Amino acid sequence: MITKTRTTKETDITISLELNGKGESKIETGVGFLDHMLESFSKHSLIDLDISCKGDTHIDDHHSVEDVGIVLGSLIAEAIYPVKNMERFGSANIVMDEACVSCDLDLSNRPFLVYKLSVDGKVGQFDTELVEEFFRALVLNAKISAHIIELRGKNRHHIIEAAFKSLAVALRRATALNERVGIPSTKDVL
Repeated sequence: MITKTRTTKETDITISLELNGKGESKIETGVGFLDHMLESFSKHSLIDLDISCKGDTHIDDHHSVEDVGIVLGSLIAEAIYPVKNMERFGSANIVMDEACVSCDLDLSNRPFLVYKLSVDGKVGQFDTELVEEFFRALVLNAKISAHIIELRGKNRHHIIEAAFKSLAVALRRATALNERVGIPSTKDVL
């Protein structure tokens, strides 16, 4: 289990992560919808997470959502780099009722995000524009390349949850241990 703390004038965050865990989580970000998404992410990635965030949610949820993505992404990077004996590439299409979201990713140590979800608006009190902010913060700090693309869907909650689950499953597959691959790059480093 590795732990990281980040304290700013806007947030105070502590996250502990076990990459090869059981998908167990204790998550308290102060943003209910984000908690729900991160619990799902933990369950389907099999990454154990303990997340505590105290943020300026009296202003809005932006800082909490983005900063949790920053800290979680940096912990993922710490857990996977240098990549060795891992599959490196992962992919998943996840269906949630009428919605289907694809995530393809590469533990490339070169961050890049392709994000195509049509979820403008709100889910409950949650501003859905923050989903892209979260994924961008996570991907940039995890130093992974990820393409998160909606294939079908109408219900914003279903589309967003399918996106978190597809990222989780793709990451689980990319970090799967495989000693035969050694360093999975022709450059001999990732």
